[in-house]
Amino acid sequence: MSHSVLAGVDGSEHSLAAADRAAREAASRGVPLRLLHASPPLPGPVVPAPAADRLHLLGERTLQQVAADLGNRCPDVEVRCEQTDEDPAVALLTAARDAGLLVVGTRGTGGFDGLAVGRVALRVAAASPCPVVLVPEQPGAFGEEPRTAQGADQVVTGFGAHHPVGEVADFAFSAAEARGAGLRVVRAWALPAEAVSAQTLVVTEEDRATWEDQEVLRLSDALRPWREKYPHVVARTDVLLLHPAEALLNASRGAALRVVGRRTDPRAPADVGRLGPITHAVLHHARCPVAVVPHAG
Repeated sequence: MSHSVLAGVDGSEHSLAAADRAAREAASRGVPLRLLHASPPLPGPVVPAPAADRLHLLGERTLQQVAADLGNRCPDVEVRCEQTDEDPAVALLTAARDAGLLVVGTRGTGGFDGLAVGRVALRVAAASPCPVVLVPEQPGAFGEEPRTAQGADQVVTGFGAHHPVGEVADFAFSAAEARGAGLRVVRAWALPAEAVSAQTLVVTEEDRATWEDQEVLRLSDALRPWREKYPHVVARTDVLLLHPAEALLNASRGAALRVVGRRTDPRAPADVGRLGPITHAVLHHARCPVAVVPHAG
Protein backbone atom coordinates (compact mmCIF):
# COMPACT_ATOMS: atom_id res chain seq x y z
CA MET A 1 0.00 0.00 0.00
CA SER A 2 1.55 3.32 -1.08
CA HIS A 3 -0.89 5.74 0.58
CA SER A 4 0.18 7.37 3.83
CA VAL A 5 -1.45 7.01 7.23
CA LEU A 6 -3.09 10.24 8.44
CA ALA A 7 -3.72 11.15 12.08
CA GLY A 8 -5.51 14.12 13.61
CA VAL A 9 -3.67 15.71 16.54
CA ASP A 10 -4.99 18.36 18.93
CA GLY A 11 -2.99 17.64 22.09
CA SER A 12 -5.75 15.68 23.87
CA GLU A 13 -5.05 12.27 25.40
CA HIS A 14 -7.36 10.67 22.84
CA SER A 15 -5.47 12.23 19.93
CA LEU A 16 -2.12 11.15 21.41
CA ALA A 17 -3.42 7.58 21.56
CA ALA A 18 -4.55 7.97 17.94
CA ALA A 19 -1.13 9.27 16.86
CA ASP A 20 0.55 6.35 18.60
CA ARG A 21 -1.75 3.90 16.82
CA ALA A 22 -1.20 5.66 13.50
CA ALA A 23 2.59 5.42 13.86
CA ARG A 24 2.34 1.67 14.41
CA GLU A 25 0.07 1.35 11.37
CA ALA A 26 2.50 3.36 9.23
CA ALA A 27 5.40 1.22 10.42
CA SER A 28 3.61 -2.04 9.57
CA ARG A 29 2.58 -0.73 6.14
CA GLY A 30 5.95 0.89 5.33
CA VAL A 31 4.37 4.26 4.48
CA PRO A 32 4.81 7.84 5.76
CA LEU A 33 2.80 9.18 8.70
CA ARG A 34 1.06 12.54 8.32
CA LEU A 35 0.13 14.44 11.48
CA LEU A 36 -2.54 17.12 10.97
CA HIS A 37 -3.37 19.87 13.44
CA ALA A 38 -6.33 22.18 12.72
CA SER A 39 -6.69 25.53 14.50
CA PRO A 40 -9.85 27.21 13.20
CA PRO A 41 -10.43 30.86 14.12
CA LEU A 42 -12.22 31.36 17.42
CA PRO A 43 -15.94 32.23 17.11
CA GLY A 44 -17.26 35.67 17.89
CA PRO A 45 -15.59 39.04 17.29
CA VAL A 46 -12.39 39.26 15.31
CA VAL A 47 -9.55 37.66 17.28
CA PRO A 48 -6.54 39.98 17.73
CA ALA A 49 -3.53 38.97 15.66
CA PRO A 50 -1.31 38.23 18.71
CA ALA A 51 -3.89 35.81 20.09
CA ALA A 52 -4.26 34.08 16.71
CA ASP A 53 -0.48 33.83 16.43
CA ARG A 54 -0.29 32.23 19.88
CA LEU A 55 -2.87 29.62 18.88
CA HIS A 56 -0.92 28.84 15.71
CA LEU A 57 2.33 28.58 17.69
CA LEU A 58 0.70 26.29 20.24
CA GLY A 59 -0.48 24.00 17.46
CA GLU A 60 2.96 24.00 15.88
CA ARG A 61 4.58 23.06 19.18
CA THR A 62 2.08 20.28 19.72
CA LEU A 63 2.86 18.83 16.31
CA GLN A 64 6.61 19.07 16.86
CA GLN A 65 6.42 17.39 20.26
CA VAL A 66 4.25 14.52 19.01
CA ALA A 67 6.42 14.08 15.90
CA ALA A 68 9.59 13.99 18.03
CA ASP A 69 8.15 11.39 20.41
CA LEU A 70 6.95 9.20 17.56
CA GLY A 71 10.22 9.60 15.69
CA ASN A 72 12.19 8.36 18.70
CA ARG A 73 10.03 5.24 19.04
CA CYS A 74 9.44 4.57 15.34
CA PRO A 75 12.67 5.77 13.68
CA ASP A 76 11.89 4.01 10.42
CA VAL A 77 8.65 5.98 9.91
CA GLU A 78 8.80 9.24 7.99
CA VAL A 79 6.69 11.75 9.96
CA ARG A 80 5.25 14.78 8.18
CA CYS A 81 3.50 17.63 10.01
CA GLU A 82 0.67 19.70 8.53
CA GLN A 83 -1.19 22.63 10.03
CA THR A 84 -4.35 24.38 8.86
CA ASP A 85 -6.85 26.96 10.08
CA GLU A 86 -9.82 24.99 8.70
CA ASP A 87 -12.44 23.22 10.77
CA PRO A 88 -10.85 19.96 12.00
CA ALA A 89 -13.44 17.68 10.39
CA VAL A 90 -13.24 19.50 7.05
CA ALA A 91 -9.44 19.46 7.11
CA LEU A 92 -9.26 15.75 7.92
CA LEU A 93 -11.79 14.81 5.24
CA THR A 94 -9.87 16.82 2.64
CA ALA A 95 -6.52 15.31 3.64
CA ALA A 96 -8.01 11.80 3.72
CA ARG A 97 -8.50 11.87 -0.05
CA ASP A 98 -4.79 11.06 -0.41
CA ALA A 99 -4.52 8.71 2.57
CA GLY A 100 -4.80 4.96 2.88
CA LEU A 101 -5.97 5.14 6.48
CA LEU A 102 -7.20 7.90 8.80
CA VAL A 103 -6.75 7.55 12.57
CA VAL A 104 -8.50 9.85 15.05
CA GLY A 105 -9.30 9.85 18.74
CA THR A 106 -12.89 9.21 19.71
CA ARG A 107 -12.86 12.61 21.39
CA GLY A 108 -10.81 15.76 21.16
CA THR A 109 -10.18 18.69 23.46
CA GLY A 110 -13.83 19.77 23.31
CA GLY A 111 -16.98 17.97 24.41
CA PHE A 112 -17.96 17.07 27.95
CA ASP A 113 -17.34 14.30 30.46
CA GLY A 114 -19.17 11.11 29.55
CA LEU A 115 -19.23 11.87 25.81
CA ALA A 116 -18.32 8.64 24.04
CA VAL A 117 -17.65 9.94 20.54
CA GLY A 118 -17.11 13.58 19.61
CA ARG A 119 -18.40 15.62 16.68
CA VAL A 120 -15.22 15.44 14.60
CA ALA A 121 -14.81 11.68 15.06
CA LEU A 122 -18.42 11.03 14.09
CA ARG A 123 -18.24 13.22 11.01
CA VAL A 124 -15.03 11.74 9.62
CA ALA A 125 -16.26 8.21 10.36
CA ALA A 126 -19.42 8.98 8.39
CA ALA A 127 -17.80 10.62 5.37
CA SER A 128 -14.12 9.68 5.02
CA PRO A 129 -13.17 8.33 1.58
CA CYS A 130 -10.70 5.92 3.22
CA PRO A 131 -11.04 3.59 6.22
CA VAL A 132 -11.06 5.33 9.60
CA VAL A 133 -9.83 3.92 12.91
CA LEU A 134 -11.33 5.61 15.97
CA VAL A 135 -9.14 5.19 19.04
CA PRO A 136 -10.32 5.64 22.63
CA GLU A 137 -7.96 6.99 25.24
CA GLN A 138 -5.61 4.22 26.35
CA PRO A 139 -4.42 3.73 29.93
CA GLY A 140 -0.76 4.45 30.58
CA ALA A 141 1.56 7.15 29.36
CA PHE A 142 1.90 8.25 25.75
CA GLY A 143 4.24 5.89 23.96
CA GLU A 144 3.67 2.91 26.23
CA GLU A 145 2.17 -0.28 24.87
CA PRO A 146 -1.50 -0.26 25.96
CA ARG A 147 -2.39 -2.85 28.55
CA THR A 148 -4.74 -5.34 26.96
CA ALA A 149 -6.93 -8.01 28.42
CA GLN A 150 -6.21 -11.67 27.96
CA GLY A 151 -7.29 -12.73 24.47
CA ALA A 152 -7.12 -9.15 23.17
CA ASP A 153 -4.85 -10.17 20.27
CA GLN A 154 -7.83 -10.68 18.00
CA VAL A 155 -9.68 -8.69 15.36
CA VAL A 156 -13.47 -8.91 15.34
CA THR A 157 -15.82 -8.16 12.47
CA GLY A 158 -19.43 -8.73 11.54
CA PHE A 159 -20.30 -10.57 8.36
CA GLY A 160 -23.51 -10.92 6.39
CA ALA A 161 -23.45 -14.36 4.81
CA HIS A 162 -26.29 -13.44 2.45
CA HIS A 163 -24.76 -10.11 1.37
CA PRO A 164 -21.03 -10.18 2.21
CA VAL A 165 -19.15 -6.89 1.98
CA GLY A 166 -15.79 -7.52 0.37
CA GLU A 167 -14.12 -4.28 1.50
CA VAL A 168 -14.93 -4.93 5.17
CA ALA A 169 -13.87 -8.59 5.05
CA ASP A 170 -10.65 -7.75 3.23
CA PHE A 171 -9.76 -5.04 5.76
CA ALA A 172 -10.45 -7.35 8.71
CA PHE A 173 -8.41 -10.25 7.31
CA SER A 174 -5.57 -7.89 6.34
CA ALA A 175 -5.55 -6.29 9.81
CA ALA A 176 -5.44 -9.70 11.49
CA GLU A 177 -2.60 -10.82 9.22
CA ALA A 178 -0.58 -7.65 9.89
CA ARG A 179 -0.95 -8.11 13.67
CA GLY A 180 -0.39 -11.85 13.59
CA ALA A 181 -3.75 -12.04 15.35
CA GLY A 182 -6.75 -14.29 15.18
CA LEU A 183 -9.93 -13.13 13.48
CA ARG A 184 -13.37 -13.61 14.97
CA VAL A 185 -16.16 -13.36 12.41
CA VAL A 186 -19.61 -12.72 13.85
CA ARG A 187 -22.81 -13.54 12.02
CA ALA A 188 -26.03 -12.33 13.65
CA TRP A 189 -29.21 -14.02 12.50
CA ALA A 190 -32.93 -13.97 13.23
CA LEU A 191 -35.59 -16.64 13.18
CA PRO A 192 -37.38 -16.97 9.83
CA ALA A 193 -40.55 -14.96 9.46
CA GLU A 194 -42.69 -18.09 9.47
CA ALA A 195 -41.23 -19.09 12.83
CA VAL A 196 -42.44 -15.95 14.57
CA SER A 197 -45.80 -15.54 12.89
CA ALA A 198 -49.07 -15.40 14.79
CA GLN A 199 -49.83 -18.99 13.76
CA THR A 200 -46.63 -20.33 15.32
CA LEU A 201 -46.92 -20.82 19.06
CA VAL A 202 -43.73 -22.75 19.76
CA VAL A 203 -40.31 -22.86 18.10
CA THR A 204 -38.76 -26.24 18.79
CA GLU A 205 -35.09 -26.69 19.60
CA GLU A 206 -34.80 -28.99 16.60
CA ASP A 207 -36.08 -26.30 14.22
CA ARG A 208 -33.85 -23.69 15.80
CA ALA A 209 -30.79 -25.95 15.48
CA THR A 210 -31.61 -26.65 11.83
CA TRP A 211 -31.86 -22.96 10.97
CA GLU A 212 -28.66 -22.21 12.85
CA ASP A 213 -26.79 -25.01 11.03
CA GLN A 214 -27.91 -23.47 7.74
CA GLU A 215 -26.51 -20.08 8.81
CA VAL A 216 -23.21 -21.70 9.80
CA LEU A 217 -22.89 -23.33 6.38
CA ARG A 218 -23.73 -20.10 4.55
CA LEU A 219 -21.14 -18.23 6.56
CA SER A 220 -18.49 -20.87 5.89
CA ASP A 221 -19.19 -20.73 2.14
CA ALA A 222 -19.15 -16.92 2.09
CA LEU A 223 -15.79 -16.75 3.90
CA ARG A 224 -14.02 -19.23 1.63
CA PRO A 225 -12.54 -16.62 -0.80
CA TRP A 226 -10.90 -14.66 2.05
CA ARG A 227 -9.62 -17.75 3.82
CA GLU A 228 -7.94 -18.73 0.58
CA LYS A 229 -6.54 -15.22 0.08
CA TYR A 230 -5.24 -15.04 3.69
CA PRO A 231 -4.24 -18.63 4.49
CA HIS A 232 -2.21 -17.65 7.56
CA VAL A 233 -5.15 -15.98 9.32
CA VAL A 234 -7.01 -18.23 11.73
CA ALA A 235 -10.64 -17.15 11.40
CA ARG A 236 -13.13 -18.37 14.00
CA THR A 237 -16.83 -17.94 13.37
CA ASP A 238 -19.69 -17.17 15.76
CA VAL A 239 -23.29 -17.46 14.64
CA LEU A 240 -25.49 -15.70 17.20
CA LEU A 241 -29.25 -15.32 17.49
CA LEU A 242 -29.01 -11.64 18.45
CA HIS A 243 -29.41 -8.16 17.02
CA PRO A 244 -26.30 -7.42 14.89
CA ALA A 245 -25.04 -4.58 17.10
CA GLU A 246 -25.51 -6.61 20.27
CA ALA A 247 -23.84 -9.65 18.74
CA LEU A 248 -20.83 -7.64 17.60
CA LEU A 249 -20.41 -5.82 20.91
CA ASN A 250 -20.75 -9.02 22.97
CA ALA A 251 -18.30 -10.93 20.80
CA SER A 252 -15.60 -8.28 20.80
CA ARG A 253 -15.17 -7.39 24.47
CA GLY A 254 -11.45 -6.91 25.03
CA ALA A 255 -10.56 -7.24 21.35
CA ALA A 256 -7.66 -5.38 19.78
CA LEU A 257 -9.74 -4.03 16.90
CA ARG A 258 -13.37 -4.13 15.83
CA VAL A 259 -14.12 -3.71 12.11
CA VAL A 260 -17.46 -2.42 10.82
CA GLY A 261 -18.69 -1.12 7.48
CA ARG A 262 -20.28 2.08 6.21
CA ARG A 263 -22.25 2.19 2.99
CA THR A 264 -21.32 5.10 0.74
CA ASP A 265 -23.74 7.08 -1.40
CA PRO A 266 -22.20 8.22 -4.71
CA ARG A 267 -24.92 10.87 -5.03
CA ALA A 268 -23.99 12.59 -1.75
CA PRO A 269 -21.36 15.38 -1.52
CA ALA A 270 -17.85 14.16 -0.77
CA ASP A 271 -17.86 15.51 2.80
CA VAL A 272 -21.33 14.27 3.73
CA GLY A 273 -22.04 10.74 4.88
CA ARG A 274 -24.22 8.73 7.18
CA LEU A 275 -23.50 6.01 9.69
CA GLY A 276 -25.95 3.14 9.77
CA PRO A 277 -27.63 2.24 13.07
CA ILE A 278 -25.38 -0.78 13.71
CA THR A 279 -22.14 1.12 13.13
CA HIS A 280 -23.44 4.07 15.15
CA ALA A 281 -24.28 1.81 18.11
CA VAL A 282 -20.91 0.06 17.95
CA LEU A 283 -19.01 3.38 17.96
CA HIS A 284 -20.87 4.68 21.00
CA HIS A 285 -20.42 1.52 23.08
CA ALA A 286 -16.99 0.27 22.00
CA ARG A 287 -14.08 0.25 24.42
CA CYS A 288 -11.47 -0.77 21.85
CA PRO A 289 -10.37 0.85 18.56
CA VAL A 290 -13.02 0.60 15.83
CA ALA A 291 -12.27 0.61 12.11
CA VAL A 292 -15.03 1.99 9.89
CA VAL A 293 -14.58 0.80 6.30
CA PRO A 294 -16.50 2.53 3.48
CA HIS A 295 -18.04 0.31 0.85
CA ALA A 296 -20.27 0.79 -2.15
CA GLY A 297 -22.63 -2.16 -1.76
